Amino acid sequence: MKLALIITTFDRPDALACVLRSVERQRDLPDEIAVADDGSGARTRDLLLDFKSRFARPVTHCWQPHEGFRVCRARNMALSRVTGDYIVIVDGDMVLHTQFIADHRRFARANSWVQGTRSLLDEQCTSDFISSGPRDLSAAAAGIGGLRRLYAMHAPALSDPLATVASKLVATKSCNLAAWRSDLERVNGFNEDMIGWGPEDKELAARLQNNGVRRRTLLFGGIAYHLAHPPASRAHRAANESILADTLRLGRLRCEHGLDGHSRRA
Repeated sequence: MKLALIITTFDRPDALACVLRSVERQRDLPDEIAVADDGSGARTRDLLLDFKSRFARPVTHCWQPHEGFRVCRARNMALSRVTGDYIVIVDGDMVLHTQFIADHRRFARANSWVQGTRSLLDEQCTSDFISSGPRDLSAAAAGIGGLRRLYAMHAPALSDPLATVASKLVATKSCNLAAWRSDLERVNGFNEDMIGWGPEDKELAARLQNNGVRRRTLLFGGIAYHLAHPPASRAHRAANESILADTLRLGRLRCEHGLDGHSRRA
């Protein structure tokens, strides 16, 4: 199985640098990486050029002009450029546990998509982590509270037995999500009619489910730590919620404007 890692980003090179360092520290490297960039500036470009020069696997920087929050289009563009059979998607503020890729690779099953977890770091922990350089985090780290400590526990032997019941604990979030390329192509990727924040992840999940692709939730593995940041604008939320409602009501199998609008790299 060839596994591709897609990392979304927009103009936060300090956080992206932390994510890329955590990728370098993986026990099982992804077979390729694509960075879905929604219009970042020169600092992000230079960071990725340096990372690409030393990383042992192919790295593609997929950049589009910033014309508002267009994460769906950025992810589809990156998906069209990778060649992997299995796609793991994270945000550019998600620091990965050293077994993150190994856990996702092991947990993959046919006719399923995977929802991973995130452990939220508070502002002080985020600042300390960004300034301190590469290091391991754990469930005992300062700055993680409540149930999020559970999400930071690494016990992969429990992941399969809890794959179904864990879905009741973990919300659908595209910041840590994995699916087979063939299934993403079947539903036409992310819905580019959804501009701005949320809930593009739930709408994608609904189309996957409408196609008979079941959800499996990865608990006690595929751990990622979410760096704190101010919330994104919710100005487009109502319009996006309406698209989600239509997808659920109509049992929509594919979106109209999605992955097929991008030429796939040979």
